[in-house]
Amino acid sequence: MSEINKTVSQKKDLKEVATLFFKLGCIAFGGPAAHIAMMEDEVVTKRKWMTQEHFLDLVGATNLIPGPNSTEMTMHCGHERAGWKGLFVAGICFIFPAALITGVFAWLYQEYGQLPDVNPFIYGIKPAVISIILMAAYKLSKKAIKSKLLALLCILAIIACLFGVNEIIVLFGASILGVLLFFIKRNNNYLNSIIPLFIMQFSTETKVSTLSVFLVFLKIGAILYGSGYVLFAFLDSELVANGWLTKQVLLDAIAVGQITPGPILTTATFIGWQMNGFLGALAATFGIFLPSFLLVLILNPLIPKMRKSKVIGNILDTVNVAAVALIIAVCLEMAKNTITDWRTTLIAIVSLLIVFLFKKLNSAFIVLGSSFLGYLLTFV
Repeated sequence: MSEINKTVSQKKDLKEVATLFFKLGCIAFGGPAAHIAMMEDEVVTKRKWMTQEHFLDLVGATNLIPGPNSTEMTMHCGHERAGWKGLFVAGICFIFPAALITGVFAWLYQEYGQLPDVNPFIYGIKPAVISIILMAAYKLSKKAIKSKLLALLCILAIIACLFGVNEIIVLFGASILGVLLFFIKRNNNYLNSIIPLFIMQFSTETKVSTLSVFLVFLKIGAILYGSGYVLFAFLDSELVANGWLTKQVLLDAIAVGQITPGPILTTATFIGWQMNGFLGALAATFGIFLPSFLLVLILNPLIPKMRKSKVIGNILDTVNVAAVALIIAVCLEMAKNTITDWRTTLIAIVSLLIVFLFKKLNSAFIVLGSSFLGYLLTFV
């Protein structure tokens, strides 16, 4: 009887994971920082699947492996709730809506040569997303900043990001600093830390087959660090330079990545479709996300053990602070580029008040409400 109850409980957990991450996949606009902010609200504050400290450890560890950070966080959260099955269910449900929407855009683009105008709705969403990110940064910083030294590190990381220092340098710099701090405390000058990166090379072909599309995007998914803008640099060097894609199609693909919810890496779906139709879209999507599923499957069980190690614990502390700094820096950059007139200022202020006054309100309502408000204000 207990075995039957266990099975029923597992199915219930998987259904809960599927429902949550499918919803987030439909409404999560604004990039990784916004996605992680929404996840923190859902899995820590509302559902209590894990502690704030453990969520921070997952964010920090995820930043140290290649792949789309927010998508990998969905996998970690799914694993915490429903084991390895939850990992795959969460990842797939988060990716699917964005891939489906992007696929529709890709088909329309191939048929009609242009994209539908959804800018009035995005106009309202972007300022609201900033308020969601700020709330997450505020809550995470309270757990991450455990000392004056870590507070100083957070400030320095924010300044470095705002001055254009690459986010990967900031994160790995923080991890190295974590090791140094540990050995300084131990009065030990010995330091040995090597982080290898293996970059695969595939031969280029003049004919774009489905296998070629899969291999190119598998390579990118396996070595991609940083934001979606780093992805675009990879795509330019891998596809445009080889004559597989025109610069204009790449620019339009970037636009699709910005106007659709969910992971920005579903840009691969759009590009794969332009390269080899429906099969190309499937190959590109599967290829770019496959490494993330495998890496998270390996990494997730190790994180509690990493936290117990004093050396790695120090690394996680410094990386967690750097991760919070990155979220704040992204938020400031978004605000600079997004809040440009009285309409966006109004939406940002209203959203900020709602987020901090009504902390239990689902972020989905904020996203949907701000999109409608943005649409209405474009007529004023």
